[in-house]
Amino acid sequence: MRVLLIGSGGREHALAYKIAQSPLLTELFAAPGNPGIGQFAEIVDLTIEDQETVVTFCRDRAIDFVVFGPEAPLVAGLSDRLRDAGFKVFGPSAAAAQLEGSKGFTKDLCARFSIPTGAYMRFNNAPKAKAYVRAQGAPIVIKADGLAAGKGVTVAMTVEEALAAIDDCFEGAFGSAGAEVVVEAFLDGEEASFFVLSDGVNVLPLASAQDHKRVGDGDTGPNTGGMGAYSPAPVMTDDMVSRTLKEIIEPTVRGMAEMGHPFSGVLFAGLMITAKGPELIEYNVRFGDPECQVLMMRLKSDLLELLLATAEGRLDTATAEWREDTALTVVMAARGYPGSYAKGSAIRNLPADSDTARTFHAGTRMTETGLVANGGRVLNVTALGASVSEAQARAYAAVDKVDWQDGFCRRDIGWRAIARERDGN
Repeated sequence: MRVLLIGSGGREHALAYKIAQSPLLTELFAAPGNPGIGQFAEIVDLTIEDQETVVTFCRDRAIDFVVFGPEAPLVAGLSDRLRDAGFKVFGPSAAAAQLEGSKGFTKDLCARFSIPTGAYMRFNNAPKAKAYVRAQGAPIVIKADGLAAGKGVTVAMTVEEALAAIDDCFEGAFGSAGAEVVVEAFLDGEEASFFVLSDGVNVLPLASAQDHKRVGDGDTGPNTGGMGAYSPAPVMTDDMVSRTLKEIIEPTVRGMAEMGHPFSGVLFAGLMITAKGPELIEYNVRFGDPECQVLMMRLKSDLLELLLATAEGRLDTATAEWREDTALTVVMAARGYPGSYAKGSAIRNLPADSDTARTFHAGTRMTETGLVANGGRVLNVTALGASVSEAQARAYAAVDKVDWQDGFCRRDIGWRAIARERDGN
């Protein structure tokens, strides 16, 4: 089977690593790819925004299956264009990708199908949004409605912070994504990520993870695209998984089908585990980044077969097997991220990959003189262990081998789970 993987980040490196293990695979291509992905795939110089160029490539190279990593081309309708051209695709339609492309759409879906989530209001101008915030008080959550690379959400602990976040949205800090704002109630609890595959009718649960969104140790500083993650998340007990499927995932899949937008792909639920149980913070319509990295380290099953079963509508016959080990990943980012940062700094001495530790490339580029940073989040140093503590120790031991003067990372990834281990919970 000839496969084209769309994307260029750490998530796509992890997907390429796992797809390459499948006996179904004959050739893997990646566009636009990165140096790490190039270990497993032929890198293709395609402009993903030019949909006709992608379709032409797939025809010329007799591609059998297209796998999407990032959300933007899904929201833009590339999966629809490829399906219309006769190709099998892993990834939802543009209509179904609204679950990530519009936070307001998802909140309206939750209201319509009684899916537990925080109370909310939608606004298309700053004065009304600010009046609502003043009436509600803080803490409160401000979200740019559209895609903002994981940075369009502000958990405001004061009214002043919330008002500033509203100004950021309407004054263009997130481009067109901030043309509408969702203001929602602050949910108190512990966050977790839960992943399932859906073929539009059937649902196959995958695994849980916990991300670390804030840039600094102790969950301080601004939100980022994610500074590290581990899987599984201890807060997602068997009972919590069962409730999440029954109260959140299954009503969503049924609701999307009822609305004429059946969802086919991976559904990533960002959850808050509150005193009442699981509540939906947001949906993503692709594997998380960096959660995908820890999921792929734990997955024992043939990923390509699972993705194909999703695309072909036969998830009712599929199963997913997982390592019992914990996987933990540490994001190494360019100094200054998530604000302004420089590109081009040299990265040396990457640790050798093994069965228990791997480095996934996120924002890297290969030059004549060697590997350099080419983004905000640059490397995902990932390790397995019998416990979160062991996985964390292995991951940071690998991080400390990397020679990158302009990089930084959080030093506390996994802290919640490690505290649980120490407390015997």
